[in-house]
Amino acid sequence: MAAQTRALVSAQWLADAVRNNLVGPKLRILDSSWYLPKTKRDPRAEFAQKHIPGASFFDIDDCCDKSSALDHMLPTATHFSQYVGDLGIGNDTHVVVYDTSDFGSFGAPRVWWMFRLFGHGLVSVLDGGMKNWLAGGFPVTAEYCKPDFREFKADLNQPWVKSYEDMLDNIATKRVQVVDARSAGRFRGVEPEPRDGEQD
Repeated sequence: MAAQTRALVSAQWLADAVRNNLVGPKLRILDSSWYLPKTKRDPRAEFAQKHIPGASFFDIDDCCDKSSALDHMLPTATHFSQYVGDLGIGNDTHVVVYDTSDFGSFGAPRVWWMFRLFGHGLVSVLDGGMKNWLAGGFPVTAEYCKPDFREFKADLNQPWVKSYEDMLDNIATKRVQVVDARSAGRFRGVEPEPRDGEQD
């Protein structure tokens, strides 16, 4: 069944699901917005003001390895299981993630990947995110009802995670193509990194 889950779902598909009251234990919607500090945006406050009906907020500042000095390092499987279980997500739940980025998607693909990494194939990204949802004239709300806890068992796909040592080894072996997703200026080192500790 997981192989049949589409990586992207349309705003119309999700709007139909919301209208037909399908959001629940078998379908959960997550606002996974996150912004760099320089944007001065508070995604949790924005969620409290306006979100897709039935959505919950997924905070990558909370669902991470807080013992690490680095931002947003992966949580343990136990932490991830507890976190998403608290959002009403079980192993049989289709999860749709979106964010409120002006570009259409920024945080959502990261959360999509985290679910896949922890063995959950029933996950999709809302095509175009909140920007596309609003452009389609679909409803938003400030109302929130916390879902009931559901048991979720994470199964980490360890080969998907590369360590610092793996990256050093790859410089010599060139077995894996590495893609740097930063802006061109940051890639070339002519623009500053937006957070402390990221500038070489």
